[in-house]
Amino acid sequence: MTKKSQGPEAFPDSWFDPDCRRCSRLAAHLNEVRREHPDYHAAPVPPFGDPEARLLIVGLAPGKHGANRTGRPFTGDHAGILLYETLHGLGLASEPRSESADDGLVLKGCRITNAVKCLPPDNKPKPAEVRNCNPWLVAEIEDSAPAVILALGRIAHDAVLDALRCKRSEFRFGHGAEHRLNKDHWMIDSYHCSRYNTQTKRLTGEMFREVMSRAARRAEVGDPR
Repeated sequence: MTKKSQGPEAFPDSWFDPDCRRCSRLAAHLNEVRREHPDYHAAPVPPFGDPEARLLIVGLAPGKHGANRTGRPFTGDHAGILLYETLHGLGLASEPRSESADDGLVLKGCRITNAVKCLPPDNKPKPAEVRNCNPWLVAEIEDSAPAVILALGRIAHDAVLDALRCKRSEFRFGHGAEHRLNKDHWMIDSYHCSRYNTQTKRLTGEMFREVMSRAARRAEVGDPR
């Protein structure tokens, strides 16, 4: 796998602002978390992975003790367990676990980002906060032109539609649903790989591997089976 940088230094400024404070509620929440946990990243979390990826995975927002702690999407908490195991099984990640931002893990042909770059209280961003963050997603999609976007959950699904100026009413969210958004982009939906969804079996490992494999095949990346 390529060893080129996949951290924040790999991406243009239009994709991510490490000092963004557009949302006063989120900025205040990060200040509070930083006081409680001075060793946490507690700032906007950048994308991670191949800057020229054909497959873009869009999540909801950083988890308090995961990405908000480590500074890398889906890293350091339960939400990333199934995601990175599945990516590794499909040849899209160099390791099956993502534990810290400096653990050496590399993605191939894919990239992970979030609809909202900052930790929201109770993991529930307000609609205005999703809109405030959408220009970063617009730039990321336009500049890198992923062939396939995997949306993890309804908020990510809607954020992608907004970024590509698609009508929400024409593309309904549903686990496993495939949407031809325009001539350049497909979107595939999945339930979010959160602790709640996996522990309640709303999303099983088999379900997630199947939808991820379809996304990889359509994007022509990895070794989908």
